Amino acid sequence: MGQWTSAVGSPQLARLLGSQHARAATTPGGRRVPAYRSLADGVRLLVLEGRVPVAARLPAERELAAALAVSRTTVAAAYEALRGEGFLESRRGAGSWTSVPAGKPLPTRGLDPLPPETAASVIDLGCAALPAPEPWLTRAFQGALEELPPYAHTHGDFPAGLPVLREAIADRYTARGIPTMPEQIMVTTGAMGAVAAICRLIAGHGERVAVESPSYANVLQLMRETGARLVPVAMADALAGWDLPAWRQVLRDAAPRMAYVVADFHNPTGALAPEEQRRRLVEAARSAGTVLVADETMSELCLDPGIERPRPVCAFDPAGSAVITVGSVSKSFWAGLRIGWVRAAPDVIRSLVAARAYADLGTPVLEQLAVTWLLTTEGWDESADLRRAQARENRDALVAAVRRHLPDWEFAVPHGGLTLWTRTGGLSGSRIAEAGERLGVRVPSGPRFGVDGAFEGYVRLPFTVAGPVAEEAAVRLAAATRLVATGATAEAETPRSYVA
Repeated sequence: MGQWTSAVGSPQLARLLGSQHARAATTPGGRRVPAYRSLADGVRLLVLEGRVPVAARLPAERELAAALAVSRTTVAAAYEALRGEGFLESRRGAGSWTSVPAGKPLPTRGLDPLPPETAASVIDLGCAALPAPEPWLTRAFQGALEELPPYAHTHGDFPAGLPVLREAIADRYTARGIPTMPEQIMVTTGAMGAVAAICRLIAGHGERVAVESPSYANVLQLMRETGARLVPVAMADALAGWDLPAWRQVLRDAAPRMAYVVADFHNPTGALAPEEQRRRLVEAARSAGTVLVADETMSELCLDPGIERPRPVCAFDPAGSAVITVGSVSKSFWAGLRIGWVRAAPDVIRSLVAARAYADLGTPVLEQLAVTWLLTTEGWDESADLRRAQARENRDALVAAVRRHLPDWEFAVPHGGLTLWTRTGGLSGSRIAEAGERLGVRVPSGPRFGVDGAFEGYVRLPFTVAGPVAEEAAVRLAAATRLVATGATAEAETPRSYVA
């Protein structure tokens, strides 16, 4: 099954075009840009940024001309230019749909971290994960080993998770004002294990799943491989959270079986959805019969003091009928611990646990005991403070370095999370990523976080390096950007090593 095909009305497209940054009215040589060319460039940019989905049906020429107050000839010429460039496909009598050019360079590698032996020559910004906060990792496993003997005398299989950990996770939700029983928790092997289990249960092959656009690359790929039909919903500008009118339209018109959202310091944009948006999205999902899966993996990573933390998305679903929550320790503590969880209604948890017999059976006991130790001692709060301080320092160093060496790149500095979503000055993010890897810096390009090639003009930069390493990463990215801008190659360039 392919992507769900949406339609963009003429008033909506006119609004989106009007929200773009002002475009130059003349070329560098002083000649005026024709109106059709400006319109074609505007639509192309909306597709590349993901604000208009790929395979979306565009308005008829006459309708768009009326909405923009231009001649139909101008719109016809713009559409013809887009067809010639591969950004539009048309069929007589059926209309026109957005597309991406055939053979367009798209990233092919995943977001897995590079092996440690390459660390001396390549700055790896592909994976948004930090080293473990010590001494808390060591202390957690020491505490776990002390609690292990009774479990070692059992079969060791706990498909729903260790009862002590389920209770500890439930208690944290209750402390946040969301009464939760252990029966509402299933422990999983990381957040990806949680999302995979939910997809198997709810969104079978061919089911429509609404996703933010952009969204977390690994989850998008997981859903593609399960055969889901992804329905992208554009994020609002900058860090404003969700576009609620767009969400209501998609939930109403596409009727997706499931929707996946990251409300807390969204990956990759860093947006924090306001509380009222959360309430309204839950209401819209309930009305549409859509199961809303809220990923809280980044929720502990509020980096700026004074930022009010909204209530969890599940706070607006007291009956537990519309929202399933996913959590994890991978971002807030350490990715190597591989402990995640699902919070849902007890009957949903029972179904997930029953289905687990055909998946991974359960999560390692020792790691569960380590997380239990953290959650039931001062370890969690103190290690979280350490993690936030480290991420804040890294963010500030990376932002300063990018501003110094890449002044044409645009971004909004997020108040939390681990990622900076950057617009690359009109150049191809895929080509910058390719050139950067040859120069010794690895970044994921924007299309990884979109559906069908959107976000070509972006890259994602995680807050995983600081000090001289952040500075050197920006230097190498600036060199890669110059290569892309000039069409040069990096054959004569050799990345120098750095001190990590």
